[in-house]
Amino acid sequence: MNIFIAKLSPRMTDESLESLFSKFGTVESAKVIMDKETGRSKCFGFVEMPNNEEANDAISQLNEVEVDDSTIVVKEARPREQRSGGGGGQRRRSFGGGGGQRRDYNRRDY
Repeated sequence: MNIFIAKLSPRMTDESLESLFSKFGTVESAKVIMDKETGRSKCFGFVEMPNNEEANDAISQLNEVEVDDSTIVVKEARPREQRSGGGGGQRRRSFGGGGGQRRDYNRRDY
């Protein structure tokens, strides 16, 4: 099961996240998501646990628990297409009008 963890402390590392969840069973992977530009934590991450029973136990035991001075939110991760809310689709940027003819007022034939 893929588990989503939000409101992580900025000090949380992949290793400390794995250690936290390994108390409940086998952890295949643990990843704190980092900002590509700044290299800082985005304060959320994912943990993959192969045993659903152990994963559900971790979710129920760790959700809304204070870890490293931050109360974390822990729940089953949903695939992108199943997420709710937020407009969907891509943002489009408009760079102004268009149309109409360009007039050259320096010309003498008007």
